[in-house]
Amino acid sequence: MSATSPSAIADTTTESVPRRVRHVSTYTELAHKVQAAGLLRRRYAYYWSRIILATAVFAGVWVTFAFLGDSWYQLLLAAGLGVVLTQISFLGHDSAHRQIFRSHHWNDWMSRVLSGLFAGLSHGWWMSKHSRHHANPNKEGADPDIGPSAFAFTPAIAQSRRGLAARLTPWQGYFFPLIMFVGLALHVASIQRLVGRQPLKHRWWEVAFVAGRLGGYVTVLLLVLPPGKAAAFFGVQMALFGLLLGGTFATNHLGMPIVPADQKIDFLRRQVLMSRNISGGRFTTFAMGGLNYQIEHHLFPSMPRPNLRRARTLVRDHCAKHDIHYTETSFVGAYRAIVRYLNAVGRVPDPFRCPLATQLRT
Repeated sequence: MSATSPSAIADTTTESVPRRVRHVSTYTELAHKVQAAGLLRRRYAYYWSRIILATAVFAGVWVTFAFLGDSWYQLLLAAGLGVVLTQISFLGHDSAHRQIFRSHHWNDWMSRVLSGLFAGLSHGWWMSKHSRHHANPNKEGADPDIGPSAFAFTPAIAQSRRGLAARLTPWQGYFFPLIMFVGLALHVASIQRLVGRQPLKHRWWEVAFVAGRLGGYVTVLLLVLPPGKAAAFFGVQMALFGLLLGGTFATNHLGMPIVPADQKIDFLRRQVLMSRNISGGRFTTFAMGGLNYQIEHHLFPSMPRPNLRRARTLVRDHCAKHDIHYTETSFVGAYRAIVRYLNAVGRVPDPFRCPLATQLRT
């Protein structure tokens, strides 16, 4: 997780010390404005109300499930469960970023419970991956979110593909609906980390949470529904969960500049230039868990979600003052850019060279 203190801004340009100091002080200036506006204060009422409401709705879904019994109307409930689990996952994300409590211990355990016991995902695995992303968004070889996967997110990965995968890469943008499998992929990756040999803090607690959640889920489905309907329920819930989570995270950085592995950029520009905000009202903020304010979130990852909207004005004005490009577009506009970028990756050597990287290269 990226720190917000000036002392953490070590990855600066390779140019002279005066420029490095100037870049650091530019972020410090913004941080002082944010601090003075009280935007880093905890929002306990906001978060406790949402945690209690999400827990109540989660329980209500299962009570309704028991009353409905063997019915195809259960698929509507499966869709509702997918929405609820997405919102719980967003709360787990906020807690992992220390947005909810002052205590690191409380934040870690709240995230562990919400992610593992409710959503069935490994907190430790996700934290390791997400922290590396925040430290170097869209940087080749450093950001795991643009590493090898079903999609080629960088020209280097596209050029390394062979056979059918290589032939499909120039049209991979049209296969983007496959993000509905993101939810399933997250569960698989969580299980792989839990049973693997890599160190994992509180491994056995996480094993208990995830195994109990996933095992109990499948057991309850099979006790109430015949196998076909149980599979349909699981499929609908997992597909919607994947679409909502994957659709949110995809708009944040895909199609934004890719930073070469050997390029160093100061903290402020690194977070602003590689991120994209999504315009919209309260529904957009709800649907995306506040991550529609991605730039503000990357600059101040511990800022409580409801404060991000207020921070947006400060950040935009600050970027305009220092001539730093600030990207904000509609949800539809973001997906158009993503599809164009994914298709272009497989057709040209470098479809979206980072202009800042070129400018700062010595």
